[in-house]
Amino acid sequence: MNEGNPTPDPSPAGTDGDFELARPTAPAGAPAPEAGGAGPADPRTDGTATGRSTPLHDPDPYSTPPYGGPGPWAPAPPVQHPMATPAHGTPVMHAPAPVPAPARSPEAAPDPTPRYDPWNPAPPSEQVAPLTRTDQQRERPTLKTLAAILLGISLLAGGIGGFAGAWIEREGSTTVRLPQAGAVPDGRARDSVAGIAARALPGVVTLHVRGAAEAGTGTGFVLDGRGHILTNNHVVAPASGGGAITVTFSSGDTAEAEVVGRDSGYDLAVVKVEGVQGLTPLPLGDSDGVRVGDPVVAIGAPFDLADTVTSGIVSAKDRPITAGGEKGDGTDVSYVDALQTDAPINPGNSGGPLLDSQAHVIGVNSAIRSAGRDADSTEGRSGSVGLGFAIPVNQARRVAEELIGTGHATHPVIGVTLDMDYAGDGARIDARGGAGGPAVLADGPGDRAGLKPGDLITGVDGRPVHSGEELIVKVRAHRPGDRLRLTVGRAGAERTVTLRLGASGQN
Repeated sequence: MNEGNPTPDPSPAGTDGDFELARPTAPAGAPAPEAGGAGPADPRTDGTATGRSTPLHDPDPYSTPPYGGPGPWAPAPPVQHPMATPAHGTPVMHAPAPVPAPARSPEAAPDPTPRYDPWNPAPPSEQVAPLTRTDQQRERPTLKTLAAILLGISLLAGGIGGFAGAWIEREGSTTVRLPQAGAVPDGRARDSVAGIAARALPGVVTLHVRGAAEAGTGTGFVLDGRGHILTNNHVVAPASGGGAITVTFSSGDTAEAEVVGRDSGYDLAVVKVEGVQGLTPLPLGDSDGVRVGDPVVAIGAPFDLADTVTSGIVSAKDRPITAGGEKGDGTDVSYVDALQTDAPINPGNSGGPLLDSQAHVIGVNSAIRSAGRDADSTEGRSGSVGLGFAIPVNQARRVAEELIGTGHATHPVIGVTLDMDYAGDGARIDARGGAGGPAVLADGPGDRAGLKPGDLITGVDGRPVHSGEELIVKVRAHRPGDRLRLTVGRAGAERTVTLRLGASGQN
């Protein structure tokens, strides 16, 4: 409904629903009306004499467009649109929607005077630029933006790296690293196994022996700077009929060796290398001073594993053993009043040194008791069972000196023939000697001491004797010329006789 009958304005005008709204013009530079004053007259008048238009409603006391009078008011602020707020309270900015320009009649001429638009009151020249960045501004980020980006990248990279490291450590790593003790000092106590081995190894050698029918490996040790090396007779025996002996030192150097002398009864031999400088002789100790329980170290080449070091204790002393006897005639049987040790000794250790805590040689490793065997053996191929035997060094020293000096060793004898088939306790003198001769050698040590055929010898120097082999072992533990006290039984009566040992050479 309209109040009054407005006359259509012949000038160009826009349409607004059912009303034609004239767009008045104002002279350029016209002064702005006072605040609260009436604007220019509306072409829609009520026909009164004053010519003033009748407002469609009561005047706005604040003269706010579009209800106040028209005039060049200050530009209205851009239209504000409500903003959606995310759940976490950070506003989401939306660019203002563009306002489409009002449609114009194609016949209408352009109006040089800007008309009032209640929704866009400011003239085009006074429009406020939208809060948007130019392309150049978009291409030129601020320092704060760059810092924020870099901080975000750093946090993201750190998070990814930490997660990946934790995952690799827990799930993806296949390398296991266990804790390790601190470094061990290079030096070792002189009486430790390592200290003993360090001092003795340069003087220990490995022997490879080749003969016409057999070959073998053994151990030896250097006696002096002239190249003499002590070993077991059964080690070098394969080369006795013609062969070769190669000596390998702990440094890896090798040299050919020749046999100086050997003795099957003591199971000892001396070989010599020529032209070798810088040899390291091992000092010889005193086997009589050894006590059961003393620590010992054995060095050798078990199963051809050169420079093998094992350790243990002296398990027993004066253990009578016999070894060899493969020939069947007794010429290769050795009789040893041995030191027993639990230091592991295996085939290949034969001829190597048994050392005390001062790295002094107290024995020559010669035999082992193997599992499943009834006799001591130097050739058993089964491993050590903790029963190893060594020739006491006091006996080995005397034999070695004789082998180096004369090429053969002497054996102490009492001048009687023993009945080796006697099964009773003690050593019985046979009724007859070998080759039909007398059992008691005329004018021999036994004859001079009053021994007779059939006498039963039950002790030597106060220690019991249980067999003929044991009596031989006890006798050979001495030197020719030593005095012995024998306990002799005859027809239930025992007596003690003293005799001086004779000598018998044996190759």
